[in-house]
Amino acid sequence: MRKIYILLLAALSITELSFADNNDPNAKKVLDAVSAKFKTFKGITASFALKSVTSKGKDNGTQTGNISIKGQKYLLKQGKTEIISDGVKIYNFDGNKTITISTVEEGGQTLSPQNLLSNFYDKDFSYKLISSKGSYHEVELIPNDKKKNFQKVNVFIDKNKEMITKAKITDKSNNVIEFSLTNLNTNASLPDNTFIYNRSKYPKDAEVLD
Repeated sequence: MRKIYILLLAALSITELSFADNNDPNAKKVLDAVSAKFKTFKGITASFALKSVTSKGKDNGTQTGNISIKGQKYLLKQGKTEIISDGVKIYNFDGNKTITISTVEEGGQTLSPQNLLSNFYDKDFSYKLISSKGSYHEVELIPNDKKKNFQKVNVFIDKNKEMITKAKITDKSNNVIEFSLTNLNTNASLPDNTFIYNRSKYPKDAEVLD
């Protein structure tokens, strides 16, 4: 599930992208607008919902949580689970007895905001505009590396907000994770200590893995 959370953050954090010529120019135009808009945001807070649907259409339920993003730093909370990145390290508390610490560089194979801030997007995905009907543009992203544990991500860009507010992530078995964002604030004032890992906040007997 941690990888799904990182996908959510990544989709929300598209910025400073460099696009290849072999990708859909119409998708490029939409994503360029998302990138430009993102650069104007002071800080982002939002509520999210994650819905899991099996390949046979069975609804496995919905989980909800909150996220905060400021530049390359982020904080995600879902129940007792927390993922904090200070831009250098990522701290993942599983909500029980384990805290896993990794560096941003070690997370380079996952879809993190840091990856996207370094032109990773252009190198790892092909993309095309699927639809511009209604209130959303839909862009399909397909990983060039077929070893990824998902086969595609469909992002939905709100035309008025020029921001990704929904996405569908399809894994190799055709299971789908759908996420949506609500209560979106793109002018949030987030002090830097919001993204500082504080060991004393977590259970004393929690195991720290790094």
